[in-house]
Amino acid sequence: MRFRKSTAAQKIKEMPGFILNEPQFLQGKWQEYFGNSNPLHVELGMGKGNFITTMAAQQPELNLIGIDRVTEILWKAGRRDLTGLKNLRFLDLDGAFLEQYFLPGEIERLYLNFSDPWPKKRHAKRRLTSPYFLNIYKKLLKKGGQIHFKTDNVDFFEYSLSQFVEIGFSLRKITYDLHHSGFMGNVMTEYEMKFTAKGYPICRCEALKS
Repeated sequence: MRFRKSTAAQKIKEMPGFILNEPQFLQGKWQEYFGNSNPLHVELGMGKGNFITTMAAQQPELNLIGIDRVTEILWKAGRRDLTGLKNLRFLDLDGAFLEQYFLPGEIERLYLNFSDPWPKKRHAKRRLTSPYFLNIYKKLLKKGGQIHFKTDNVDFFEYSLSQFVEIGFSLRKITYDLHHSGFMGNVMTEYEMKFTAKGYPICRCEALKS
């Protein structure tokens, strides 16, 4: 079923508790909102939500927020069985406005899973690993905070590695073939399942804020 954006937005409003209204008022108060002092993890560009909902189910000791700017996708994620996932919330938000919703040092980990690579040079500023976005993430991450990044696009991956270093992040666990790297505990996204089924290798790294 496909809705127009206006219809999807209305459907989202019928999902109280998972799709937040006016979340800017929770800036700096996320632990208070969740009612605990657990670490805050955020997925930017969550797609249909397989990754973030699986993480929430597997790790109840985390507070998780899934973000996407496509309202219809958020609606699809909200249709999942979210029973018992009190540690999960969704935001209808463009990543360029993260600073309006989180205070500096409030986020412990940020997940960038299969972000649009925007391959044309004239669109480089739109990449979620461009200097513009990385400087926002660096501000919002706590000291020692991490960005976990996955993509199937090697050119985008190498661009991102260079940008992480340029902005001052340190890198670890770099792999160009995640599923044959011996990495344990990987949670797949819908895109990752599709690409892996076709035999495409997945690139992954972790960027740390010092």
